[in-house]
Amino acid sequence: MNEDLRPDHNSTIDFSTVLASAVHDMKNSLCMLIQSIDQLSGDTANKNEKESNELAKIHYEASRLNTNLLQLLSLYRAEKNQLPLMIEEHYLDDICDEVIETNRFYIENRDLSIELNVQPDLAWYMDGSLIANLLNDIIVNALRYTKTKIKVSAHEKNNQLVLTIEDDGDGYPQSMLEITEMPMQDINLNAGRTGLGLFFARMIASAHTNKGKCGEIALTNGGELGGSTFTLTLP
Repeated sequence: MNEDLRPDHNSTIDFSTVLASAVHDMKNSLCMLIQSIDQLSGDTANKNEKESNELAKIHYEASRLNTNLLQLLSLYRAEKNQLPLMIEEHYLDDICDEVIETNRFYIENRDLSIELNVQPDLAWYMDGSLIANLLNDIIVNALRYTKTKIKVSAHEKNNQLVLTIEDDGDGYPQSMLEITEMPMQDINLNAGRTGLGLFFARMIASAHTNKGKCGEIALTNGGELGGSTFTLTLP
């Protein structure tokens, strides 16, 4: 007689909580994998170009997956009202440098250049961890589609922080441009990583409020490099 593996009718399984716990474990494993890839990349640098290229691709995909898992955890905590913002003063060049260094191996392997245009003394009050995750996802996306160059800029305008990420790729498709104009509840997360990433970016940006103003994102094409331009504005 086969044993019934269904849960007892008196027990309750919160699948979202189980999933969040599994995502957390997977994220930790991915972090260890990325560290191992970093170590291997140092050992193979300038020794075997083919192996180095393959490691760069694996590193990129592992980092991208890690970012997606972080987004899922953040969305889960937000849905459970367990995502309080940790607002502190952060220097923008520190956050941008950290994100760029995280992707340094892939950047160098593809022979891409990144221009950082941020004044050293520019600081802002924000949740540094969430904003860093947001920027990392945008930069990782730009790394995939740019041709030769990415430019990261930050400045203060009208008492707001304006941070832009530009590339010289082919620009955002129309479907992505339309997402930023949709109400949050109408965004189709079945669109894949792009839909989830932009939903996450809008959620984090809008959670930053000050004096009645909310943070926002904008996607455009053109800019100084002729490709896509992502703009994050924080009050």
